[in-house]
Amino acid sequence: MSKIPSCCSEENHPNSRRNMLKAALGITAAGVIGGIGLGMPQISYAAALTQAERDKLTPDQIIEGFKQGNKRFVSGKMQQHDYVAQKRGSAEGQFPAAVILSCIDSRAPAEIVLDTGIGETFNARIAGNISNDDLLGSLEFACAAAGAKVILVMGHTACGAVKGAIDNVELGNLTGLLNKIKPAIEMTQFEGEKSGKNELYVDAVAKNNVKHTIDEIRKNSEIIKKLEQEGKIKIVGSMYNLNGGEVEFFM
Repeated sequence: MSKIPSCCSEENHPNSRRNMLKAALGITAAGVIGGIGLGMPQISYAAALTQAERDKLTPDQIIEGFKQGNKRFVSGKMQQHDYVAQKRGSAEGQFPAAVILSCIDSRAPAEIVLDTGIGETFNARIAGNISNDDLLGSLEFACAAAGAKVILVMGHTACGAVKGAIDNVELGNLTGLLNKIKPAIEMTQFEGEKSGKNELYVDAVAKNNVKHTIDEIRKNSEIIKKLEQEGKIKIVGSMYNLNGGEVEFFM
């Protein structure tokens, strides 16, 4: 990414940034797939996302924006977000394009690893990125009430919650939470040591846990299921690699 112009430059004026964003959001689906024109849509630059701009985006464009944002994160060429401008721009209202359900692990902040800004995503975090009634209500609000078009469930490697579920850890209210991960253990076919000490096994279960969470969302929310069937939203799974920083996306 080219160096941000100086504050005195005409290109750095908020209106110029806004025009850049509008141009990016206005490219055709063919342009998105082919990577032509101005390139992939970048959800943020300086100012906050407006409802009109959010509504122009398709679910596939939003997902592609996440993929490109993660590439920038991995390469160390992240956007230089003007968080103050984004804060001011979103103070009167918010129009996030997606909602992310991820783990509370301090090493896996979804907004950062996907290079998004203030007002672009709803973010729900819970150990083991599991689904429960309260989280389903939050996802329904994000999509049915607020207009988000993508639900991204993000797991990660070396997940402590998954390790705890594998090793049958019991600790107060955590015990019940870990029980929600155990169906993913049953789903996982694996040759080798099946314990929390085996990193490969833990990661295999973590990926299946993402898939199980998605299944639970579809099974337990008629609202979200209907929106997905109507093509208004997409539900996507992903795994964040703590070592390399890459996010693997899968349907």
